[in-house]
Amino acid sequence: MKREFEFEGGFPPSRPRDVKGGIRARSRRGAFGQTWWARRWIEVLEGFDLGGRLPRARSYARRGQVVSILIGKGRVDAVVQGSRPEPYLVSLETRVLPAGQWQRLASALTREARFAAKLLAGEMPPDVEEAFRAAGLSLFPDRREDLRTACSCPDWSNPCKHIAAVYYLLGEEFDRDPFLIFRLRGLERDELVRLLGRAAVAAAPTTAAGPPPATAGRGRAPRRATDPLPSEPSAFWQGSELPEDFLGEVEAPPVAAALLARLGAFPFWRGRQPLTEAVTPVYHAASGRGLEVLLRGTGSG
Repeated sequence: MKREFEFEGGFPPSRPRDVKGGIRARSRRGAFGQTWWARRWIEVLEGFDLGGRLPRARSYARRGQVVSILIGKGRVDAVVQGSRPEPYLVSLETRVLPAGQWQRLASALTREARFAAKLLAGEMPPDVEEAFRAAGLSLFPDRREDLRTACSCPDWSNPCKHIAAVYYLLGEEFDRDPFLIFRLRGLERDELVRLLGRAAVAAAPTTAAGPPPATAGRGRAPRRATDPLPSEPSAFWQGSELPEDFLGEVEAPPVAAALLARLGAFPFWRGRQPLTEAVTPVYHAASGRGLEVLLRGTGSG
């Protein structure tokens, strides 16, 4: 029988071995998960009554003790470094919904356009669980038996703190990509999109084919005339001199790393600070140096 030496029997808690490049939670204190669906996932874990293991699990997630996480259909495999030299192997399994149940769910989702619209925009509708219940299904595990977990550590408790640490990090990853929840239930994002599309077509009323409406072209922007291509191929490839004001007014970007920020959080980030926060000083320095080089080359400034 597994025994828990870190929390039971009066033994002092052991200290986990430091990990270089481990996955670190974005949450440094307080609750995990920002979106309702991430918090809903965390609620399932915290409803298991794990006692003193939950604070240790949160500490493991924040200090980077989770070495790797691989998410597949219905399964998560992870490696967690504990106090022993050999890392522990963690697995989580959820019940995968069969194709017929997914088709029934797609029909329920397309009955209200807002469900499909939000999902296609990468956002989880607040009441999407109602659509699941209407189809006789559940998005999140309803019972402890719906989530099968295992860890190679000696702790007799299941979930142990290593499993719970992976669970917390999954909740943060669901913040970034809600479609990972569907993957755990057996459906990838592109498969869900195709299902919703087919369900919408099947639900649409059929009409007899007829001539296109008279206003079919109304509202289109007029075609703009373009300069003809050079008749000589050499002239086309050589191009011509650029006007002196081709670049217009040159200045440093008002917001550093704007495109990177639009991409959102990096999946399972391993740094001690968020990626955008870490590289923003580099963007500032590079844009300033680039502006200096450009103005020096053009004789401006």
